[in-house]
Amino acid sequence: MQIQINTDGNIEGHEQLAQQVEAVVRDGLQRFTAKLTRVEVHLSDENSDKKSGADDKRCLLEARLAGLQPIAVSHEAATIEQAVDAALEKLTHLLEGTLGRLSNH
Repeated sequence: MQIQINTDGNIEGHEQLAQQVEAVVRDGLQRFTAKLTRVEVHLSDENSDKKSGADDKRCLLEARLAGLQPIAVSHEAATIEQAVDAALEKLTHLLEGTLGRLSNH
């Protein structure tokens, strides 16, 4: 499973952040590794022009399952870490449902 981290111009995309996010995503999706070909992580600061505000950090996760259309979830939170954790939880539930339906056929 390949993990690609993308940030907007308002998030510092330094190596430490990329490594931290990749580790969290890889750990959270470990049981789906055989089915996933790639996961793209898009991190952004939604209201950077205002310089503050609640829930202004956004994480969009796009998962590509072998042989299926990509699926995506997003979450906005006060910090990047919170946004990633919540988006990862949403993606896990979506993958469980999608793969569960496929195995029932």
